[in-house]
Amino acid sequence: MQRHHFRTGLALAATASLAAGLGAAPAMAAPDGSGLVINEAYLSGGSANAVFTNKFIELYNPTDAPVSLDGWSLQYRSAGGTAAASAAVELRGTVPANGYFLVSGGSNGDNGSPLPPADLATSFNPGGTSGTLYLADTGTRLTLPTGSVAGAAEVVDLLGYGSSNTYEGTAALSPAGNADPRSFNRTGAVDTDNNRADFTLSGSVTPTAAGGTGAGPDPDPGPEPEPEPAVERSIAEIQGDGGSTPLAGQRITTRGVVTAAYPTGGYDGYYLQTPGTGGDEAPAASHGVFVHSPATVGDVRVGDHVEVTGTAGEYYGLTQLSVPAGGASVLTEPAEAVKPLAVDWPVDDAGRERFEGMLWDPQGSWTVADNYALNNYGELGLAYGESSLVEGQTALLQPTDVAPAGSSRAAAVAAENGERRVVLDDGSSVDYLGSDANKDVPLPYVAPGSPVRVGASADFIGNVVLDYRFGAWRFQPLARLTGANAAADQPAAFEDTRTPAPSDVGGNVKLASFNVLNYFPTTGEQLAGCTYYTDRDGEPVTVRGGCAARGAADAENLERQEAKIVAAIDGLGADVVTLEEIENSAAFGQDRDAALATLTAALNERSPGTWDYVRSPRAVPADEDVIRTAFIYRSDAVRPIDESVILDDPAFSNARQPLAQTFMRVGGNNATKFVAIVNHFKSKGSPPRDGSGNDDLGDGQGAWNAARVDQAEALVAFAEEMKDYGNTDKVFLTGDFNSYSAEDPMRVLYAAGYVNQGAKTGKHSYLFGGLVGSLDHILASPAADAVVTGRDVWNINAVEPIALEYSRFNYNVVDLYEASPYRASDHDPVIVGLQLDKHPPGKGRGARP
Repeated sequence: MQRHHFRTGLALAATASLAAGLGAAPAMAAPDGSGLVINEAYLSGGSANAVFTNKFIELYNPTDAPVSLDGWSLQYRSAGGTAAASAAVELRGTVPANGYFLVSGGSNGDNGSPLPPADLATSFNPGGTSGTLYLADTGTRLTLPTGSVAGAAEVVDLLGYGSSNTYEGTAALSPAGNADPRSFNRTGAVDTDNNRADFTLSGSVTPTAAGGTGAGPDPDPGPEPEPEPAVERSIAEIQGDGGSTPLAGQRITTRGVVTAAYPTGGYDGYYLQTPGTGGDEAPAASHGVFVHSPATVGDVRVGDHVEVTGTAGEYYGLTQLSVPAGGASVLTEPAEAVKPLAVDWPVDDAGRERFEGMLWDPQGSWTVADNYALNNYGELGLAYGESSLVEGQTALLQPTDVAPAGSSRAAAVAAENGERRVVLDDGSSVDYLGSDANKDVPLPYVAPGSPVRVGASADFIGNVVLDYRFGAWRFQPLARLTGANAAADQPAAFEDTRTPAPSDVGGNVKLASFNVLNYFPTTGEQLAGCTYYTDRDGEPVTVRGGCAARGAADAENLERQEAKIVAAIDGLGADVVTLEEIENSAAFGQDRDAALATLTAALNERSPGTWDYVRSPRAVPADEDVIRTAFIYRSDAVRPIDESVILDDPAFSNARQPLAQTFMRVGGNNATKFVAIVNHFKSKGSPPRDGSGNDDLGDGQGAWNAARVDQAEALVAFAEEMKDYGNTDKVFLTGDFNSYSAEDPMRVLYAAGYVNQGAKTGKHSYLFGGLVGSLDHILASPAADAVVTGRDVWNINAVEPIALEYSRFNYNVVDLYEASPYRASDHDPVIVGLQLDKHPPGKGRGARP
């Protein structure tokens, strides 16, 4: 169904764009309609579900004189930006009197149809869900204050949307992600200096150029034609037995029982189901349908028997009826109750289409597979059953953590993920990181003391409706769900899988690896130029950019971050912890180890006299990243032997250089020595796009795979040197390798004889895209593997909702922060136990040589 927006009282200019330099009307935006306005902004061009391939900005001139755009610009600043506009494009041309001007922009991908001919083609590429877009009567990039800036000098019109800190009045509500195909539409060209009031999100995307070309309304539509007579059809006939309704565009009258209703939250409609249907039947066509009807949704209740008349259609994959005011009536005649479906989860789209819109009682076992978007869109990813390819795995798996890229087994894992996945939604399209009002709504599903962790079982305690939105199959609760009504309406309960400590790994020395999520004692407030991610009160929480710091915005937020990291390291119970993503303090003119010393001091505040850190060697690379690798250790358990060593190799020019240290057990001898080498390979993002092996080749290994292979090869050679340096053949390679377990760089290490300890646990250290896998590893040389007594991945971070992270403090009205180990980072720590004896078996006194 097309959700049309109407430009009330406006007429399109009948002529093409007028030449530049003609008479100009007043430029400033004004509530009285005396100035140019941003009339429509479509910012998801090219994304999944996109209507058009390119983004666009449509300007409208409500005056009776043309307006020249020469010397003007369209500018964009990110949602949390405080500096000058991050992007600007020069405008040229003229907006006709009472007419439009279409500016085409960049694209997020290849989806959608081409735009109609634009008046000006640009590469302008604003963010899709949050940001500040403004029309300026200058080509200079403007630096605007934050908050409401209505009437700002040189700003003709401004649209702040989503979580933007800059807006007119109040920021406009944002789309539910880049896959949301709706555009920002101004109502009737009215400019009240309040973005929330002036703009609505509409599925009717109508780019209109100066000559009236495009998808805009007819310049003179004339009287509305009389509607075609409605025909009576059953819901199953509306649905049909294919992927879309066979009755598209027809006016239909049908009856059904209301199974779910969403008068608030953006869905603006309700579900109807044929009376008496459901249970364990498997119909050829669904007996449920969504009724999109903002005008009547407030008049119906779950359980009502309702007759509706509306137009059948598809809304981006969801079959629905569009019902206008007066098109629904609650019937007094009784109807047989609807029965929730009690059938197995269908493994493909065709099977799910047969149940689209129907009431469900999900059968079988379900596992939380993804919680990343919980604090953003109030949704959870679920996985049905257990993997048939990897024994004992109930979450969804990164294919290249299971099998080599390009293999048939990796392809089978990817296919199975699609078969098992569904989204558990909240009955709304609300962005909880969007407007201030949204942030004041308690998040659904998650609450203090009640985490929703990936890998936990999800037990359905209520019914849901199956629908298709934003490119995914979804279970919807029967009413919009928030934290305020969770006790009554939440359809699922979740197992608490937290553990207070990792499993016992044995041994007399324990070695761990931990990525500490940009631990920076140098905070943003200590530097110039920093921009910030802010909380719901506009207070800085973490550094966004503009300076070299990457962590907390100020001392208060650093304290929150540090408290969680200290609790996690202390609870880990390791004797040696190799660290990644800790500040390289030399980048700020301090001693290279200053941040490391600060963290060690914080640990000793909790456990006095326990911890020390490995000092930097005298020889350090001339060019290093602002983050580094490091070691901390319990001084009563081990002691460093000789100086640490940094591998300064060209292979690591775009990564963090490996750091090696030899340790000996306290009270031990040379037989108790081992070498640990901590690593942080090149990340998978930001491909060079140069056609090299470092581009993202689409095989699941991400960008920079060739660079990581080179780094693995250099590490193998370095480890051989360290065996001689440390006078031991027990070598451990630890850290964040930015490579899943079966990817090419890891295979280089396996080929050299190193054994992946974490892979033996069946657990994973990372979550990305709703799939679990391990980027964090401890690998052991054959001699080192022989002394390993146990291993574990302590799932305290990756599986926890990001809403609990220090970086999301006060993002929602409910305080979810606690000074606990949980969500101290985005990576889980890995730990192994080592049995290091003075006289290994066969090597004691009197033993044969």
